[in-house]
Amino acid sequence: MIQAIRSAHDVMMERDATVVALGQDIGYFGGVFRCTEGLQKKYGEHRVIDAPIAEGGIIGTAIGMGVNGLRPVAEIQFADYIYPGFDQIVSELSRLRYRSCGDFFAPVTIRTPCGGGIRGGQTHSQSPEGIFTHISGVKTVMVSNPYDAKGLLIAAIESNDPVVFFEPKRIYNGPFDGDPDKPSVSWASHPKGEVPEGYYTVPLGKAEIIEKGTDLTIVTYGTIVHVAQAAAKKAGVDAEIIDVRTLMPLDVETLRDSVNKTGRCLVAHEATRFCGYGAELVASVQKECFWHLEAPISRVTGWDTPYPHAFEWQYFPVQQRLVDGIRKVMEAG
Repeated sequence: MIQAIRSAHDVMMERDATVVALGQDIGYFGGVFRCTEGLQKKYGEHRVIDAPIAEGGIIGTAIGMGVNGLRPVAEIQFADYIYPGFDQIVSELSRLRYRSCGDFFAPVTIRTPCGGGIRGGQTHSQSPEGIFTHISGVKTVMVSNPYDAKGLLIAAIESNDPVVFFEPKRIYNGPFDGDPDKPSVSWASHPKGEVPEGYYTVPLGKAEIIEKGTDLTIVTYGTIVHVAQAAAKKAGVDAEIIDVRTLMPLDVETLRDSVNKTGRCLVAHEATRFCGYGAELVASVQKECFWHLEAPISRVTGWDTPYPHAFEWQYFPVQQRLVDGIRKVMEAG
């Protein structure tokens, strides 16, 4: 995924001279996860900009760039540190087009690594995606594989609407099946996938059916897509697994058609449960599929606590927790 994200930057910076990147350590150092490695050397310091440790300043600068004709890609080094820039996103970036009656817009993409599974503790493991889906005027994306990462990032950069683009760190760095017996975060074990060279896009606002099935629908995104695949196999059910991909705007049609077919639904994500994004998924499915449901919709999520360092694999929605959730849905009704 790291290579795919770097390639998306490279493709767009080569195609469009208005595309710039800025963030902490993204230039000379190539980013803490090396997603921008080599780009400053290729495109220069005026297009790949090392910013100070000031998230509000990074996003505020990106907004100014966008208003004045550039297409900035701002990296916030960890999603845990995006909160100092939250006011800029809510009060300025998201409302600019609405407030100006369409006269101004800022095509800003904000990339940020999120999630746990790398022993990052409470200050390097958060999944705050649900907060951003609540903001009108901002699109929210979380990717689960290299192909989508490149195609969706290119689509985000080309979008005239601001996009907050979440990249799960667990998929950057190590095994992604959620097995607590495999907590290694070896840099040599990146999840891989075929990624075309050059330009292509994956449409924003469209979910993907990862696996077709008839027994139940599992709706998820990010790292938990891979956990869900492993869990469905372990549980021995014919599950239809949907990767939401774009959390806002949500592709309700794909969810509706799947759950109306299977009659059962499990929603899963890594973020905390209470007011988590899964609550919106449950509400949407309930509204669209009520008369077709054969059992109550269930959720498997992180706990309503800060992300614990010592008990990371008790917090993380591992395979067995999803297996238990699948069996609960299948036995209900």
